[in-house]
Amino acid sequence: MYAFIKVAGRLGAIIALITLIVTLLRQLIALVGTLLFLIKFGIIALFAGLVLVVIFSTLRTRQRRRREEEEF
Repeated sequence: MYAFIKVAGRLGAIIALITLIVTLLRQLIALVGTLLFLIKFGIIALFAGLVLVVIFSTLRTRQRRRREEEEF
């Protein structure tokens, strides 16, 4: 009876370790996925901001040129 409990304890410990490793790997995969999403979102936001800055610069330059033409 004692041998059976000892073997069951070892198997239980091995199963618990495997379960912990699988759970930690799932959490790590979720963390990496979240970080990749945030990086991609940041890149897209920066690109959109850059496009807006270029558009506003272009419109401002056109407006200045029109004012200069009207002054002459």
